[in-house]
Amino acid sequence: MINLPIQKLRPGMVTAQSIYNRQGVSYLTRGTAVTEKYISRLKKIGVKNLTVTSMNPNYSILPPDDIIQEKTRVDAINKLYDTYHALEEKGELNTNLLEGVSENILLDILSNRSNLVQLTDLRMHDDYTFAHSVNVAVLSAMLGALCNLPRESMLDLIMGSLLHDIGKISIPTEILTKPGRLSQSEFSIMQMHPDAGRAKIRELTSPSATIYSLIAEQHHEHMDGRGYPGHIKGERIHKLARIVAIADVYDALTSCRSYKPAYKPHIAHNIMMKCSPGQFDESLLKLFFDNVAIYPVGTVIETTMGYAIVKKSEFGRTRTPLICVFGDMNGNVLPHPFDIDLNDCPPDTVTGVLEDMKLIPLLLRMKIDPAKFLQDEEKI
Repeated sequence: MINLPIQKLRPGMVTAQSIYNRQGVSYLTRGTAVTEKYISRLKKIGVKNLTVTSMNPNYSILPPDDIIQEKTRVDAINKLYDTYHALEEKGELNTNLLEGVSENILLDILSNRSNLVQLTDLRMHDDYTFAHSVNVAVLSAMLGALCNLPRESMLDLIMGSLLHDIGKISIPTEILTKPGRLSQSEFSIMQMHPDAGRAKIRELTSPSATIYSLIAEQHHEHMDGRGYPGHIKGERIHKLARIVAIADVYDALTSCRSYKPAYKPHIAHNIMMKCSPGQFDESLLKLFFDNVAIYPVGTVIETTMGYAIVKKSEFGRTRTPLICVFGDMNGNVLPHPFDIDLNDCPPDTVTGVLEDMKLIPLLLRMKIDPAKFLQDEEKI
């Protein structure tokens, strides 16, 4: 996968991400071959970069399957937008629209348990809240399923995840969208959203309202008690809130915001592992990253053997995928590229992941698109 400036897109390149706005309107679906018309449209709506599966339009490589269907994701964003909008207009929280959404997410998660989490969506930079909450619900549901939670608890987890940031509706927009570090006073205001969310959710007549409110209230608590708003610690934090805390931070790190770029999965992994055990439940965090591709298929990495592309990542060993080494350490194309399983290599074999700014000129200089090795894999 490679993130290209919109000016470098060529008809035939296949998108690795979907693009949609805050209402869930999809501009372009992942796995679609772009056309001149699509490129023109993307420019008009302000998209500056797009991740595609290959720089060569002749390699029609499809992105890895998502863990939920595209229509489920888009419908969830749309319904969540409508729920927030109704709350802003009427002052009342009604979750009827989200009940069907939760059922659909659960059905998809249970039907696609063989799919690793490999990529995130692409949203317009100012439309973060709704897509983020849906992503958190999906990631939380994945982790909940791995914990073998019963069906009712799974539905509570998904609904609570969708509503976990509902308290932000009371936070001033200029603080939510500030393109820079918050001042201490602004951060103090931001820290009010868990309590605000708890209060709003407790107005619901649902028998699960208490669980939803605990998720909203506790998703920023830390295992060592240094979180907020209650500074509670360890087992006092509800297990579902501990699950949502992991999904929330991971999606935030891997999302592009007005004040930061999106971090690649391996960077998010490193950051979150360094935060644990103080911040996260260690056992849940390990289980999470055993099922999230730290090096997604199509990632070009630097190794002690040379440049390589990730061909396959498997459950339980996401840190050691199958790769194809195609270039030496000096950037020369190997006459005989070879596959190797990182599970059979020393732990320090991977020395880095190529950022797109370095990757694009490297591949142009080498006159090779390593995606060809993914195409070869698809034919097997």
